[in-house]
Amino acid sequence: MKIGYARVSTRDQNLNLQIDALKIAGCTDTYIYKEEISGVAKERPQLRKLLEQIREGDVVVIWKVDRLGRSLTDLVHLVNEIQGKGAGLLSLNDNIDTTTPQGKLTFHIFAAIAEFEREIIRERTNAGLAAARARGRKGGRPKGLTKESKVKAAAANTLYRQNMSVSEICNTLSISKKTFTSTFVLRILDE
Repeated sequence: MKIGYARVSTRDQNLNLQIDALKIAGCTDTYIYKEEISGVAKERPQLRKLLEQIREGDVVVIWKVDRLGRSLTDLVHLVNEIQGKGAGLLSLNDNIDTTTPQGKLTFHIFAAIAEFEREIIRERTNAGLAAARARGRKGGRPKGLTKESKVKAAAANTLYRQNMSVSEICNTLSISKKTFTSTFVLRILDE
């Protein structure tokens, strides 16, 4: 069975082009999963439903690979999950069809490039950290508050003790509520 997946990032975009292409490829309305959600969202409910639905012999049909995966690494993970269930992937605009030997080869080349890219990034990161340590630099954030933050924390403390609301304190000091609660509240409670 052919199962389609269509995704757009915003409500301003339209799924019609993708849905029309999926129907021409043999997907029926019943088996087309549609999402209006950013590709960077970790939880995509319709994609999760699709992955739960597929069975051995099914083919997941997409308009383009960027509609499925957030990154090449994410795409490799999803395709491995699809293939682990005995199903295939067909990308209409990228000429990838993992139900054929050529399509599997193309996909495995993508996967190898993704793994190579991860290893190169890891090597560069480790080399940069080693070079910084050799020059005496320690990694991570500086410990404690900056002078400006200490002044704002003291002001926040004073305003807080005068029963000013958190919103009013944040507006007065031009800080976010998150900054107030994560940084200044700790200082207030320590005193």
